[in-house]
Amino acid sequence: MGLLGDVTCAVITVSDRRAAGAAKDTAGPAISQALEREGAVVVTSIVPDGIRSVREALDAALASGATLAITTGGTGVSPRDVTPEATAPFIAVDLPGVAELLRREGAATTPMAALSRGRAGITASPHRAIIVNLPGSERAARAGVASLLTLLPHALDQLEGGDHP
Repeated sequence: MGLLGDVTCAVITVSDRRAAGAAKDTAGPAISQALEREGAVVVTSIVPDGIRSVREALDAALASGATLAITTGGTGVSPRDVTPEATAPFIAVDLPGVAELLRREGAATTPMAALSRGRAGITASPHRAIIVNLPGSERAARAGVASLLTLLPHALDQLEGGDHP
């Protein structure tokens, strides 16, 4: 069954070029494969950069029952990188330590990880879910999901009201 059991996860790639078919999405599939190896049911989408497109994708993911939504892309400092801003209204409880962990572990490979503005948090009731923004490069996405997999079983259990070990 894996670490994640049969949790439904949404993986949302945020990229103008990938949404237009001008570049191949490698980060989204890397995240999806890692989650599927751990037993998760994964639903994917690719949307262009932008507040509205990311919010619509997150709305759809949460409405479909996803307990985990991971975005990849749009976390940098270019003018169209607005994924953290698009995610903000969904987060009722911040998980700053998760975002800090992802940046710290990414910085072990590249100092550019410090430029990631990704967020992590929990949505409000009635359907609580975890949302995490990962960078858009395949390497950062692979490293990020590997780090998340060390935390997710416990975090998802806690989300459902589980007790501390």
